[in-house]
Amino acid sequence: MSSAVKSNSRYAADDIEILEGLEAVRRRPSMYIGGVDSRGLHHLIWEVVDNSVDEYLAGECDRINVTLHKDGDSITVEDNGRGIPVDKHRKLKKSALEVILTTLHAGGKFSDKNYARSGGLHGVGSSVVNALSEEMVATVHRDGHEWRQRYKRGKPTTPVKKVRPFRGHGTEIFFRPDDTIFRRVHFNAETIRQHLEDISFIHGGLKIRFVDEMHKETYELHHPDGIIAYLGRIVKDDGKKVVHEQLFTADKDEDKIRVEVALQWTEATDEHVRSYVNGIRTRAGGSHESGLRSGIAKAVKNYMEVHNIRQKGLTITPDDIREGVVCILSVFHPDPMFQGQTKDRLNNPGMNSMVEGLVRPGLEGWMNANPSIADAVVGRIMLAARARQASREAVTEIRRKSPGSRKTNLPGKLIDCRSNNPDESELFIVEGQSAGGTAARGRDSRIQAVLPLKGKILNTESLALSKIVQNQEIKDLIETLGTGIGPNFDAHRLRYGRIILLMDADSDGYHISTLLLTFFFRHMRELLQQGRVYLAQPPLYKIEVGKERHYARDDLAKEEILSSLPANRNVDVQRFKGLGEMDARQLKETTLDPKTRTLLRVDIDSLVDADTTFAQLLGKDASERYRVIMEEAGEADDVDL
Repeated sequence: MSSAVKSNSRYAADDIEILEGLEAVRRRPSMYIGGVDSRGLHHLIWEVVDNSVDEYLAGECDRINVTLHKDGDSITVEDNGRGIPVDKHRKLKKSALEVILTTLHAGGKFSDKNYARSGGLHGVGSSVVNALSEEMVATVHRDGHEWRQRYKRGKPTTPVKKVRPFRGHGTEIFFRPDDTIFRRVHFNAETIRQHLEDISFIHGGLKIRFVDEMHKETYELHHPDGIIAYLGRIVKDDGKKVVHEQLFTADKDEDKIRVEVALQWTEATDEHVRSYVNGIRTRAGGSHESGLRSGIAKAVKNYMEVHNIRQKGLTITPDDIREGVVCILSVFHPDPMFQGQTKDRLNNPGMNSMVEGLVRPGLEGWMNANPSIADAVVGRIMLAARARQASREAVTEIRRKSPGSRKTNLPGKLIDCRSNNPDESELFIVEGQSAGGTAARGRDSRIQAVLPLKGKILNTESLALSKIVQNQEIKDLIETLGTGIGPNFDAHRLRYGRIILLMDADSDGYHISTLLLTFFFRHMRELLQQGRVYLAQPPLYKIEVGKERHYARDDLAKEEILSSLPANRNVDVQRFKGLGEMDARQLKETTLDPKTRTLLRVDIDSLVDADTTFAQLLGKDASERYRVIMEEAGEADDVDL
């Protein structure tokens, strides 16, 4: 029998709660929008915009206006669709507008009567936005009048009012997210612009205007060439060198389902697929992406077999075939089965075979019709296979030791812990031998290990794995972690439950952390996805007032502490130039001790966005790096992995 903490409280019928209206959304917002961080905050905009896009898909709208207001924490979305119905619902005896915006699972998209294809299938989008907003104002133009209703935290504060005669039609939603729900209510203009531009590429006939009142900018987003233009922009923005200029494109309409594909091979070492369903980004993929990937692999493999293309001793894998592929996949489906309200994954089983049935014969036929392109693609694939084989040979010596030999053949500079239990042990990767020694003296030697690094490690963003594993610092890190790398990587063999990056609290420290995160993202991504990697938060300042001692992580924290102290006290402020200036006791109480420290876990919100960020900031294109830094520096607080 498993052990449990016994509760002394009595569990009875009176303890059963029934959450009325939208209270469930406010209690558990992450169930509906994925989190209360920056991504969840911006998801509110996408929910409202998706409703307007559904009007476009129904043929009732061709224009959407989105406004980020001067305050940076409120949004207006307007379309020229039919307008949400305002007449009374026969069963509920309320205006349909109020029903839709205050009731979960209320809407007109559960059948194909009003919308042949849509993204708002769950009937919760607008009501969730309302529930999580401090205020919302819905303005509707239809039936010759303008109608309006106001809400606060999901509840109406006014009835639906007929405001004035109006000849147009459409819906306008203003909302301000609730700062008691979200960690920080401040929208990122570039995040909004990029998302809206993506939508305008997927829906070539839709015109979107984004008004950024914060920065006094207006963007007209309209891309009639659709996903063909979209693919070209992605390749250009990422600075990828193409293997062939001509794109492979294919589309198909069958049983009210439409599939569109645009694809190109590049010299990049990764695969980059962006998939959409009814204009909604499916970041976690799904059945349509599975069909795409198998279709690409089978088409190329069959082409090579028919043309007797092979190289002795070289085996081609599906990953070799898809390496360097950049692809846009767009599906329009009357009944998509999304996984959860955030709609990150498509689960329709039939989409696998439908997409593969489009891509496999289409791609093979395209290669037959373009032999010079096919030769370039096959050459690229063989290069990937040879590189993989070379990497495998280079890393076979770097394997995790068996449990019986856990303490053997580890790097000499590793100061290991006594525990053999990964669930309780931690590895601190520390900048420099001096700081490593201090950390070793301040640690809990039973569960905390220390690996000092010598200076800045290798930038692994654009290097082949065979070269990476020749670097001594990287080699020591791989051997210490025990997971192996490349084809031999196995996250289950990780020797420590937490990997903590402990660097100086300055720009050099941030740079080293970024280089390490680049390595983990490119070659041990599963550790990031499992939440194994953390950033330590050592102080930059020590502030002493008499016998009181305070520590500040940065200048802002220092000023907050100083402003809270009495004006007549003698204050001594010390700035640590590095971890080496702290003694073992100070490092322990501020950074090492689980009881008093603060750790930041590194999470990946979007693989595609993280991939783009690393490529832009750590890649070879210096001009692109400069552009991103200049454009994004002001939004640094909103940069997430």
